[in-house]
Amino acid sequence: MIIGVLTLEFRLHGNDSLKGKRSVAQRLKAKLRNKFNVAVSEVAHHDSHDTLVLAAVTVNPDGKHAQGLLQKALNMVVAADEAELIYDDIELIGQ
Repeated sequence: MIIGVLTLEFRLHGNDSLKGKRSVAQRLKAKLRNKFNVAVSEVAHHDSHDTLVLAAVTVNPDGKHAQGLLQKALNMVVAADEAELIYDDIELIGQ
């Protein structure tokens, strides 16, 4: 069993409220959940107005499939252009 974790850090330019941040987070989380069937959560910088960190997780018996799924999710987030992506990482646990 392989656990794949995609970590995404965004800079939210011009955002001055947690409500605005939550709006961006909800849209990104919904897109990831609906298209890739992954679990998504905000994992850091909860009180920051201009930084959003999300993690998407999948469990799969095949490491290549988990890697490919998370790479496609990353490509979708980059293309969505909801916010400036400043960091991304894909980690596979259990190989």
